[in-house]
Amino acid sequence: MRLTQIALVGLFIFIASCKSSERAARISQKQPFVWEAANVYFLLTDRFYDGNSQKTLYLNRTKETGKLRGFEGGNLKGVIQKMKSGYFEELGINAIWMTPLVEQIHDGTDEGTGFTYGFHGYWAKDWTRLDPNFGTEADLAELVKLAHSKGIRIILDGVVNHTGPVTPIDPVWPDSWVRTSPKCLYQTYENTISCTLVENLPDVKTESETNVELPPALIDKWKREGRYESEMASLDKFFQETGYPRAPKYYIIKWLSDYVVKFGIDGYRVDTAKHTEEEVWAALKKVCSAAFEQWKKQNPAEVLDNQPFYMIGEVYNYSIHDARQFKFSDKTVDYFSNGFDNLINFSFKSDANKPYEALFAQYNNYLQSALKGKSVMNYVSSHDDGGPFDKQRKKPFESATKLLLCPGVAQIYYGDETARPLDIPGTQGDATLRSFMNWNDLAQNENTQAIFKHWKKLAQFRKNHPSIGAGTHQQIASKSGYIFKRSYQTGGFIDAVVVGLELPEGKKEIPVSGVFSDGQKLRDAYSGKTTVVKNGQVMLETPYPIVLLEAR
Repeated sequence: MRLTQIALVGLFIFIASCKSSERAARISQKQPFVWEAANVYFLLTDRFYDGNSQKTLYLNRTKETGKLRGFEGGNLKGVIQKMKSGYFEELGINAIWMTPLVEQIHDGTDEGTGFTYGFHGYWAKDWTRLDPNFGTEADLAELVKLAHSKGIRIILDGVVNHTGPVTPIDPVWPDSWVRTSPKCLYQTYENTISCTLVENLPDVKTESETNVELPPALIDKWKREGRYESEMASLDKFFQETGYPRAPKYYIIKWLSDYVVKFGIDGYRVDTAKHTEEEVWAALKKVCSAAFEQWKKQNPAEVLDNQPFYMIGEVYNYSIHDARQFKFSDKTVDYFSNGFDNLINFSFKSDANKPYEALFAQYNNYLQSALKGKSVMNYVSSHDDGGPFDKQRKKPFESATKLLLCPGVAQIYYGDETARPLDIPGTQGDATLRSFMNWNDLAQNENTQAIFKHWKKLAQFRKNHPSIGAGTHQQIASKSGYIFKRSYQTGGFIDAVVVGLELPEGKKEIPVSGVFSDGQKLRDAYSGKTTVVKNGQVMLETPYPIVLLEAR
């Protein structure tokens, strides 16, 4: 080969190498999904949207119930329809958490708050089948596939701690599986775990390592449905592969992991986590993680990225101020070392009363030190918290601003974004928090539309910038408004923003030195206006007291 040819070949290799490097750099700098910065939309499947042409009740659940204590008709088809319409994308959602979908007890109970069916999903009868009131396996498969095509993760709600209540047609499980007394006293570790949460809610003996037979009622049910052999073969395979004893917790862990390997769900929110030995959650994480990797291998075209399986724990009354040390009266537990990537933060609703800087700086300090690599999920309202931040919905704009701009994961409870009422006349107990989604208000009410617009702008900005939830926080100025910056870096990806709150309406000067360079074009994601950095600051004239600055 002549020298000129060698030179040309070398030049070609050099150019190809440069292009390859540039392409790799672009790929590495693509915005990643970051769980610690997620926008999680939490919905009660039965209360969100009815995707059927008419309301249908299954399993003869036709008894008169207390107000908002029966099945209202929401289902997976409804979630699918709203996803197809772009609702979640418009709201900047990148993860959806749904209440449990497994088959509920067929009857209901009277808790002193009116006759109640298991519309909420927390009264399991059969973990291996979806409740027909919620939908079918085909519906769930379609939902997960559709969500993944839009970059949205699906989190299911998992219950291991208890079965559903006992009714005349829903028998109690055997003594080898559950205890029906004593009732929890919540004074020590032991009498918070080895007890029933409330009357008539059988507690699964999760401490047991003893082999137990399946409940006869469950066996009979499977036989009637023609799937006994397949279910038993699947259980035999699981216990043979894992080496676990056939103890109650491992049966349920297996059944929950089946939804991971079959449908590719991305995570579990775990119910009543502090009422079960923490080792159970480490086992659940291990089994579900293996199931998730198996699903990825079997469905390579549907894999979003290399994110591992994610778990969020409901350790009732856990606070970010506990960091990694949740204290019982006689024992301290680190749930983050036992399977959990995230714990629900029950103190945000009260912390949200603090001034912005006191709130944001304190949460930044926890998340960038003691909780580094983990996170908490903040909320302003939920399905079972009777003391939310703004129960009368008088502060929907402030609720959005504090929740969506605070470090940590943001949980939007369905209807937060539309100020869905949380105080419904005629309801008793937590039913008042669980009204049907107020779609008519969003379609017809201008005030609701304005609230939704505010939530949408902030959530979209947060979704586009992982630095909001996962980055480091620093105040910049406070003389003519509250201004701060957030920055985040992982691999080749770098993200930085400047946010201004409580600013004057009209003309405003925003310092951005150290974040953006002179001559750099910026966009205010709230107003849509653009500007250029000059002498370390930008000038904007908008009718809003808020500015969300990002590189254009």
